[in-house]
Amino acid sequence: MTREVLVQLARRTIGHARAGSVPQAAEVRRVAAANYYAENRWQLEMDRVFRRVPLVLGFSCELPGPGDYRAQEVAGVPVLLARGDDGVMRSFVNMCSHRGAVIMEDGTGSSRRFTCPYHAWSYDRGGALVGILDRDEFGEIDVDCHGLTQLPCEERAGIIFGGLTPGAELHLDAFLAGYDAMLETHGFADCTMVGRQQVDGPNWKVAYDGYLDFYHLPILHKNTFGPDYSNKAIYDAWGPHQRVTSPDERILAWADDPEDEWTTARLNSGVWTIFPHVSIARFDAGVPVYMVSQLFPGATPDTSTTVQHFLAVEGPDEEQKDTITKQMDFLLRVVRDEDYFTGKRIQRALKTGAKTHVMFGRNEAGGQRFHAFVDALVAAETDADYQSLLAKNEVVFQP
Repeated sequence: MTREVLVQLARRTIGHARAGSVPQAAEVRRVAAANYYAENRWQLEMDRVFRRVPLVLGFSCELPGPGDYRAQEVAGVPVLLARGDDGVMRSFVNMCSHRGAVIMEDGTGSSRRFTCPYHAWSYDRGGALVGILDRDEFGEIDVDCHGLTQLPCEERAGIIFGGLTPGAELHLDAFLAGYDAMLETHGFADCTMVGRQQVDGPNWKVAYDGYLDFYHLPILHKNTFGPDYSNKAIYDAWGPHQRVTSPDERILAWADDPEDEWTTARLNSGVWTIFPHVSIARFDAGVPVYMVSQLFPGATPDTSTTVQHFLAVEGPDEEQKDTITKQMDFLLRVVRDEDYFTGKRIQRALKTGAKTHVMFGRNEAGGQRFHAFVDALVAAETDADYQSLLAKNEVVFQP
C-alpha cells in the first residue's frame, strides 16, 4: 500500500513537471511578526508544542545494544535515552533522585550503570536506583520509589520519539497519522550513523520555515547548489508532517521508465519533515546518506540549535567516508553562512516592528500548514483540546 501511495504521488508530480504547473494554496496567509519574537508567545510554544508533542530524540541504529545511551538537553529538559537489558528503549529525565544533579554528560556511549557525579548514586539500565553511597548512614528510603523519572518514549521506523512531560501519554499513532509507514521506506533502522555536527540559528520558526521553502533555493543559494534546483514545490501532508517535492527535470529523468522499475529511492525522494522540528534530505556519497536536521529552540526566543545527523544506508568504505566528510563540511557552511545568516538578520529586522506580519504565498502551502498547526497547538489549552486536535489529523495530497 505504501508503494502504491508513492507511485500515485510520483504520477501526480510527473504530470505537473510535464505541464509546467504546480498546485497552490487557496490564498496568501499572513502570520504575525511578533510570533517570531514575543516572549509570551515563545513560552506558550515551549509549553504547548515542545513539551506536549512527540519529538525526535534519536535513532535506533545509533543505540542498538543494551546499555547504549544518549544524553542531551531538549528545550531546557535534560534527557537520557537508554536501551535496557530487555532491548526496550527508555527515556528519563537526566536527573539524580537525591539532589537533582545531572547524571550523564551530553553525548553517546554505553554503560552498565548510570552514576551521579555529585554523590555517586547509581541507576541500572532500566532506570532503577541500585546504589546509594554509605547507604547505612544515609537513612531509610524506598529505593523502588526513587529511580530515574521516566518520560514517554517509543520507537517507530528506526526513529526514537519521546515526550518531555513525565506521566503524559505520547499519543504517537494519532500524532503521526500514518506517516510512520512512509518513514519506514527510508530504512533508518538499518542505517549507520556516520557523523553529527551542530549549528546555532535564529528563532526556531524562522529556521524551520527554510526547511519547508523551495521558493528561495535558486536565489539565496545561487553561489552553492541553488542553480541546480527549481523554486517550485508540491506539499503532501500526514497531519502536520509534510513531504516536499519539486516538479522538475530530476523526476522527468526516469518518468518514462516502466513503473515496476521505479525504485524506492526514486519514489521517496524530496524533503521529508517531522513536525515540529525535523527535516530529512538525502545525498549520494557513493552510498546514499540521509541528513536529518533536528532543530531545537534555544534559551530565548531569538535562538535555536540545529543538530545535523548523517545516516548512511550502508557502511561506507574509506573513499566514501572522505566524500561524506566533505559533504558534511559543505552542508554546514550552506546552513550556517546562507540559511541561518539570513535567518538571524530576519530575526533582528522583525523585532523592529516595521512590519506587523509576514506572508506565505499560495506557492508556500507548506509554511502555511506549519504555522496553522503551531497556532492550533498554542490555542489548545488542555490535554482534551490537544487530543481533539490530533483526532482531526488527516492525510492531504496536493492535486
